[in-house]
Amino acid sequence: MAHILIVCTANICRSPVGEALLRKRLAERGLDDWTVSSAGTWAQWQRGASQFSVDVMAERGIDISNHRARMIDESLLAEADLVLCMETGHVEALRIEFPAYANKIFLLSETVGKRYSVHDPFGEPLEMYQRMAAELSELIDAGLERIIELAS
Repeated sequence: MAHILIVCTANICRSPVGEALLRKRLAERGLDDWTVSSAGTWAQWQRGASQFSVDVMAERGIDISNHRARMIDESLLAEADLVLCMETGHVEALRIEFPAYANKIFLLSETVGKRYSVHDPFGEPLEMYQRMAAELSELIDAGLERIIELAS
């Protein structure tokens, strides 16, 4: 049973969506005993997911309305077998601040052989959240085998 931590900035837009999508994909693969959680590098503790993130996931039949943001810290990194970040800056900052865990911190896009940041739609219209959710779904689907390999 592995634990995967998904990281974005405030833990209210991208990472809650990624967390829910990855949890669903793993469960569909019979890995429902795996843990998927999320955190932010600049999170306001216990803030709910952005309304548009809740809305785009509801469109996909997934409820994230109970999500509460949390700030990344060493204990979360220690618990995780794999840390998937949304932005290159998240990876760089975490590897510098927590060098003991650097070998398990990756960009989500690296799981598909690329290296780019997933755009943060915070403050933008619903359409941008829909694009973000579609991009995360595509990355998770295409990178699922690599994600499983890295976390195992």
